[in-house]
This record gives sequence, structure tokens and C-alpha cells, in this order.
Amino acid sequence: MNRLVAFYQSSIGKKITMSLTGLFLCTFLVEHLVGNLLLFVGDGGESFDAYSEFMAGNFVIRTIEFVLLFGFLGHIVSGYLVWRKNRTSRSTDYEVYRLNENSPIWSRNTMLTGSIVFIFLVIHLRTFFLPLRFDDPTPSPYFLVVQAFTNGWYCAFYVFALILLAYHLRHGFQAAMQTLGLRNSRYEGLINAIGAIFWLLIPLGFASMPIYFYFFHTMSNAAMALGAL
Repeated sequence: MNRLVAFYQSSIGKKITMSLTGLFLCTFLVEHLVGNLLLFVGDGGESFDAYSEFMAGNFVIRTIEFVLLFGFLGHIVSGYLVWRKNRTSRSTDYEVYRLNENSPIWSRNTMLTGSIVFIFLVIHLRTFFLPLRFDDPTPSPYFLVVQAFTNGWYCAFYVFALILLAYHLRHGFQAAMQTLGLRNSRYEGLINAIGAIFWLLIPLGFASMPIYFYFFHTMSNAAMALGAL
């Protein structure tokens, strides 16, 4: 146990913890997106509601939720500690240092994008997770989605947060591969392709949901209004 604590207290220990928890959360995003794509089935939300009911009532899934919670906490704490150490590692600034010429924008703003994504996560849980777990009677998951995604301000914030998540994942995935010693010239093309799935395709998939529901219901309401004239 002492060795494990000593390892985590080291700089590389925190980076490895942040990398492993980050990759674990990436796999969760894939599963979460696949389930949410049931919103597009076109059966009035029956498939999505059935999926949500299964996830909420399955003991294994409920147990994994606690693993996810610890994964998020481990990633957040480790990320903050690494960021703080990097900030305090130099007692004086370099006389000449052009940050924009030495690191990409998504790398320089990882802490900022991560903080905003965390705020988004809290709002997301308040909008969907908490009502489904604690409201009585339990609302329809599909109804919650429609209710949230027909709000223009919520949709705008949702898409904005996903853009920041894409930036965060773009740097985070590459950094994790580097920390774990998996990034080299031989596999760079494969790693970049896999990374694009996480930082590009997954955020686009999630962003398609608020965009679809907002404009679909806006156009439907407009058509109904025209039909009533």
C-alpha cells in the first residue's frame, strides 16, 4: 500500500492515473453514444425508454456507475495536481517564451476546457440523471430529452461544451498514449485514427442530438402553426 501511495504521489504516477482514467472515460463515451443513438429510431422514444429502464434497473450497470464516479474523480484530481505542479515547477518565467509557437491551443487550454466540461457534466446530470433516479413518479427519459433539446439556450450550451470536449479529448488522448509509452512513429497513424474517433466522431454524434431535436420540433411546430391558419 505504501508503495502504491508513493507511486501516485510521484509526477509519473499522477500522469499515468490521469491517462488510464481518461481512457476509461473514453470507453464510457462510446457506450453512452451507442445507447443514445436509439433516440433516432423513430418509434416515439419507446426503444430509448426501454434502454434507459434496463440501464437503471441492472445491478451490474448500477455497480459500474460507482466505478465511473471514481474514474471521474481520479481523472479530475490527478489532472488538477499535474496542472498545479506544472504551474509551480518553474520559480521564474523564461525571459522569452512564445507559448503559441511551442504548443498547440488544445494543449495549452486543457485545464480550462476540462473545467467547463465538468460544469457541463454537472448540468447534464441535473437535467437527466437525477430526475430519472430520484423523481417520483419517474419521468420518461425520452420526454426529458425532448424537453431539454427544445430549449435553444440549453442546446447552444450543449454544443459549445461538446466543442470544448473535442479539444480536451484531442490533447488528452495523445498525451495518454505518450505517457503510457504507446506513441511512436510506427503506430502514429493508427493512434491518430483512433484518436479522431474519440475527439471528432463522438462529439459530433452527441451534438447531432440537440441539433436534430431542436430543429425537428421547431419545424414541426411551425408546420402545425401554418396548418392552423
